[in-house]
Amino acid sequence: MKNKTVKALALAMTVATVTMMGSASIYASDDTAETATEETADDAEEASDDDQAAEDEVVVLSDKNASDDTAETTTEENAETTEAADGEEASDDQKAADEVAALIDKIYVQERTDTTDEDCKAAKEAWDKLTDAQKELVEGEEADPDYFGRDTGDASKDDPRNQDEIGENELLVVSFGTSFNDSRAEDIKGIEDKLQEAYPDWSVRRAFTAQIIINHVEARDDEVIDNMQQALDRAVDNGVKNLVVQPTHLMHGAEYDEMTEAIDEYKDKFESVAIAEPMLGEVGDDATVINDDKKAVAQAITDEACKEAGYDSMEAAAEDGTAFVFMGHGTSHTANVTYDQMQTQMNDLGFTNAFIGTVEGEPEDTECQAVIAKVKDAGFKKVVLRPLMVVAGDHANNDMAGDDEDSWKSQFDASGAFDSVDCQIAGLGRIEAVEDLYVEHTKAAIDSLGTADTAEETTDDTAEAADDTTDGAEKVTDDSAAE
Repeated sequence: MKNKTVKALALAMTVATVTMMGSASIYASDDTAETATEETADDAEEASDDDQAAEDEVVVLSDKNASDDTAETTTEENAETTEAADGEEASDDQKAADEVAALIDKIYVQERTDTTDEDCKAAKEAWDKLTDAQKELVEGEEADPDYFGRDTGDASKDDPRNQDEIGENELLVVSFGTSFNDSRAEDIKGIEDKLQEAYPDWSVRRAFTAQIIINHVEARDDEVIDNMQQALDRAVDNGVKNLVVQPTHLMHGAEYDEMTEAIDEYKDKFESVAIAEPMLGEVGDDATVINDDKKAVAQAITDEACKEAGYDSMEAAAEDGTAFVFMGHGTSHTANVTYDQMQTQMNDLGFTNAFIGTVEGEPEDTECQAVIAKVKDAGFKKVVLRPLMVVAGDHANNDMAGDDEDSWKSQFDASGAFDSVDCQIAGLGRIEAVEDLYVEHTKAAIDSLGTADTAEETTDDTAEAADDTTDGAEKVTDDSAAE
């Protein structure tokens, strides 16, 4: 429509021009007019095309902006959808992890219940269903990924020693226990095996006093270990007449007291019961009191420590500037004087580079910082840490040799006073001399019952050593039951 209007205007202008110029030039004007008309029309058409192009460009730009806005909105919406999906997935992962944590916390208790076995099974099954990412999220009051995830060795190397039909004579070995499989097999089972070898006419059985550990081993490794009540009930059900109890405890502490109380409730169910001495024997009144048991253990652990560190003797280690720190558990029980007595024993043996410490810092002079100060003041620049414990379990691996800043190794390193700090992770239970000491204590208890003729004959040396500890064995008879 615009093109037709432009052409009409051009024709009118041409007619006016011809009239003014006259008839003489009419024919020439016709050609000129036609040309002008075409040029004008072309210019108008070109202008119109430019306008249209501009309009089209505006439309295109408008469409582009709209498209960009739509794309941006879509991207944001997709991002929000993805974020929501990720959040939902993360929430589901945490929920699954929290459920497992709750199941672990339920069995992380010191009291056994009617549902303990089922609870242990449920916790493990739930753990096995988690993805690796979900397992890392497990965290509760006591629960963490290490409960099931930490590799502590092969549980199949161990023997729970809970068999029935064992005869009339039972030797019950009572330990606090450990969930570290290799340590349990080497330290606790090592002692049990030694006792079974020494006394083949007695059936060696096991009891742990820590239900928390029993539950852990059952849930993770499907290994069922008796607690004290279960072990004593099993002995009664098996028709045991003579019961000897050998604790692997270090001293007459709280654990030992609880054990004797549990046994006391069953003393009328057997013809005879005897409780053997713990590793370090009688406590004594003060830090100066030592005995043959403490001397034997002090010599045994320093010999092993030197051997592993590459020294011929404690004296040779001292000359090289090396001190050995033996870390015990510690206790608020009055028996904590035992640790000071062990330090006295080390001093009496001339071991100037032997130091006794405790995780719990009881007694106070055996806490970590106090021991660091002692070693520093003595001028030793190399330190070897080793547990003063029957079992190299959690305390040895974490409290002593762990990477956390409060571990003993970390604290010794942080002091800046030593050129090197090394760790020997090995329990006392795997040292042959310590195993022999338990054999002697057990013999003293067996002899106290008057049934020594049922036990394997020992060597003259063993018998002589056992005579020294016979008086220390606790005997429970029918007569004493009335007291």
